[in-house]
Amino acid sequence: MYQKGAGRRAAASRALRFTNAGASSMDFPLSDYGRASATPAPVSRMMAAFASGFREGCDINLGVGYVNESTIPRHLAIAAMQAVLGRPGRYRNALNYGGPRGSPTLVESLRRFILDNAIGCLTPEALDRRQIIVGPSGATSLLEGIAAVARPGIVITADPMYYIYCDLLERRGFRILAVPEDAGGISVDALDPALAGLGDARRDISFIYVATVGNPTCTILSNQRRRQLVDATQRLSASLGRTVPLMLDTAYESLVHDPAAERPQSALLHDPAGIVHEVGTLSKILAPALRIGYMIAADSPLVRALVQHTGDVGFSAPLILQEMAGWLLDNHAAGQIEKVNRGYREKAVSVRAWIDELLGEHIEECRGGRAGFYFYLTFRRIETSEGSRFFRCLARTTGDAAIDGPAGSPAPRVAYIPGQFCVHRTGSLAEVGRRQLRLSYGFEELPRIRQALELMRDAAAWASR
Repeated sequence: MYQKGAGRRAAASRALRFTNAGASSMDFPLSDYGRASATPAPVSRMMAAFASGFREGCDINLGVGYVNESTIPRHLAIAAMQAVLGRPGRYRNALNYGGPRGSPTLVESLRRFILDNAIGCLTPEALDRRQIIVGPSGATSLLEGIAAVARPGIVITADPMYYIYCDLLERRGFRILAVPEDAGGISVDALDPALAGLGDARRDISFIYVATVGNPTCTILSNQRRRQLVDATQRLSASLGRTVPLMLDTAYESLVHDPAAERPQSALLHDPAGIVHEVGTLSKILAPALRIGYMIAADSPLVRALVQHTGDVGFSAPLILQEMAGWLLDNHAAGQIEKVNRGYREKAVSVRAWIDELLGEHIEECRGGRAGFYFYLTFRRIETSEGSRFFRCLARTTGDAAIDGPAGSPAPRVAYIPGQFCVHRTGSLAEVGRRQLRLSYGFEELPRIRQALELMRDAAAWASR
């Protein structure tokens, strides 16, 4: 009786401690990934702090990678929904669950879209040898799925890197080997020495991940570099006696808007071994809220695992959104792509001219502006990292009322992504990253971007003193 009563009292005491303490990580056992995720990533924390007090019409956000609202075809989205719901014979069960491989009508629409618009110069023969699968929630969900189903190991990527995905990979237990890029994308010449430096750890390489239009730099991966990258990955696979997948993120490839730029050719055209996996999205040309991301790849255990992962996390992407996206591709793809690229080209030309005019004396290098909607700036001497004078001036956290504005009503703030978050902290670019930043010309309109660059000019002058 005593032991039974003591046990009840001990249990009650533990329950009381849990109630008083709250659901902390000490009370609930988290996985390694869970523990790493309990603390926000630095960029997430910084952008959340900016957004919490964001004042519409006053503060300017050049940090977000959102598409421009004027490129989203709202009226066509309404027409697409009506068309889908009005044709239940073609778009069956559009308001129900779908299958984990993706809607068959969307997959067929994607094939037509790719071939009719010569996306990646892909041929019917190249597509026929591969599958198209649709992720549960955009391209990011497929990238996350890769991190979930692949054995944690070393991931090779370009430096500067896609910081959002690389942060996720590290929380998942992967290690990043960041290889510097040049004007043609990730440097294959630098790849071999980097691999040699791994020594016996080469056997722990999991996969290679490269964005064909870089984020944050918007550097376009040249066609020659794509072929070299496929060859290098095939040699690496042969030396390890197993397949090393080459993951190519083509999110911004439909936004190559510089008429002088080389037309991108898919690496799938040079891949007889089936190591290339291309991850694409419709977010940049249609609407991010449709959440349509897809992968083109040869059948493999990895692809089958990704299909099962989609089933595990929600059966499929929302079926009605898949069918709407397919209708939009079938009826309006060419005109929409032309409109979107025309708009971003006009913005890129204006913003580049303003960068030269307002910041030119401080800038060592400016990348981007030929595709996507980012510029990546390297300053000669000015630090841009979080906490630097330049950053604090634009965040209005200097403590100087003449800079910050009156209490309770700070001067206009400008958000950007510091380069310190875009380069790998142990890579060769870690130091120069403290003088770099990414700015997006996608979301804000031109007058607001001009104002932001004028504020950056003032911040650079203040930081230089």
